[in-house]
Amino acid sequence: MNGAHLHLLVNHFPIVGVILATLVLIAGFLFKNTSVKLTALGLYVFSALSSLAAYFTGEQAEEVVEHLAGISETLIHTHEELAEFFHISTLILGALALIAAILHYRRSRYTRYFFIAVFVVAAVDIYAAIQTGRSGGEIRHTEIRQGSGIIQLDSGARGVRYKDDDD
Repeated sequence: MNGAHLHLLVNHFPIVGVILATLVLIAGFLFKNTSVKLTALGLYVFSALSSLAAYFTGEQAEEVVEHLAGISETLIHTHEELAEFFHISTLILGALALIAAILHYRRSRYTRYFFIAVFVVAAVDIYAAIQTGRSGGEIRHTEIRQGSGIIQLDSGARGVRYKDDDD
């Protein structure tokens, strides 16, 4: 197993985790069920921890793929920048979730405000998760890249061509 494989194994956990946790948190709000809300907080903490694994395997993945044909350094750099923001916002979200859980068990009057703060930060984090996941996919999946200059495989004798060549 190389660094790219390891990164691909762990990078989905924080993305899916944050989205799932937010859905669970919304369900907890709708049903006014504290146990469900606490489950969401646990999922946010798990997402933050899995974010560490995804973030720290990213460099290893880059070393494996950066010299492969069709790989753009620009796309890798964009993904790195987005991943850094997502990683930091997920760590903040996990910390807020942990604080909210502690405040709940201490029966603090501020618990409600931390649940709201968790939800607001989660909304930002979901946006960051989507952007990070999309940019990571664009590195190897030319079919999801947007914009001009997309490398396309041509079944003819010319081999690889750029979208702008004959369009």
